[in-house]
Amino acid sequence: MLMTSRTIENPTEHLLGTNLSKLVTELEKTGEPAYRATQIMQWIYERGATSFDAMTNLSKSLREKLAEQFVIFTSEIIRRAASTDGTVKLLLKWPDGETSECVMLPSEHHITACISSQVGCPVGCRFCASGLDGLKRNLTPGEIVEQVMRVSAEATASGGRLSNLVFMGLGEPLANYNNVIKAIRTINAPWGPNIGARKITVSTVGLPRQIKKLAGEGLQLNLALSLHAPNDQLRQELIPWAEKFSIEELVDACRFYFDETGREITLEYALLHGTNDLPDHARDLARFARKLRCNVNLLRYNPVEPLPFARPSADDAYAFQKALRDHGVNAHIRTSRGLDIDAACGQLRRKEMQQAAAPTQITLPTDSR
Repeated sequence: MLMTSRTIENPTEHLLGTNLSKLVTELEKTGEPAYRATQIMQWIYERGATSFDAMTNLSKSLREKLAEQFVIFTSEIIRRAASTDGTVKLLLKWPDGETSECVMLPSEHHITACISSQVGCPVGCRFCASGLDGLKRNLTPGEIVEQVMRVSAEATASGGRLSNLVFMGLGEPLANYNNVIKAIRTINAPWGPNIGARKITVSTVGLPRQIKKLAGEGLQLNLALSLHAPNDQLRQELIPWAEKFSIEELVDACRFYFDETGREITLEYALLHGTNDLPDHARDLARFARKLRCNVNLLRYNPVEPLPFARPSADDAYAFQKALRDHGVNAHIRTSRGLDIDAACGQLRRKEMQQAAAPTQITLPTDSR
């Protein structure tokens, strides 16, 4: 039982942002055995408990004290959108009123969670809804893990199990490096969601120094580079942050990552009709890709209002893929998911923000005289 003379430090601590060793230390300071921490983590990550009341193998007094000192979930699901293809998108509202998105992507063989690393995005890609309103703040490790647990609950409700994870939601993961790494270690831990590192993908617009740092974390993570253009001039037009780092610098960082981890790089390339999907672009992209041990994921653009970019036809996408393959590049076209539920990154959040900002219409009573 927790001794009333010694309370756990930081009484509003987010438990999903606390690792097992820290919880053991906190409980032992109050006279509790170390195995209590393991029991608590099992309730949360294996059994999906959302409150301490559900933890029936803990004493009532311990449950009450834990509830006073910790919070498990801090978000509220303010919108849930389900697609006909099985995709489910959740818009979460945090205690400070900010929102972020996470998505469940089921397929025949696995269920993937697409989660956010920031509220908004600092990169400002010209074709993406995520950065239209700028960056609000970083997500904490607990908030990142909480998204995983929200999607895990959706997977369980659908009769499946969450098996894969991609950092491809709102934000630039490597711009929130420390919080993302801390969250990944929890997500990967045997006492946590226990998702294998090789089933976790970190997608980045390309921060060379952080890519090299990531290579030294001792984690077998998949690295995806959001390239979207095969030359520096076009890339800088589409991605403002590309002015900071040349494509050659990214090649060097990605080579380093492969040399250190043995993990092939994935090049993410959103096909924008008439902008980056022409034969010359395919030729230049193939020249870039051949410098790396990599594969290319092509994605037909999901249009975002009011942005001026269009989705290419399926024939155009397949022609682009064929051109890459003809140049010896391993290229695949990713299936677009959730087109009927604003599933493109940042769309649901932006729609909610626009609705919240819209002036309220007041209907005056009709004069009955």
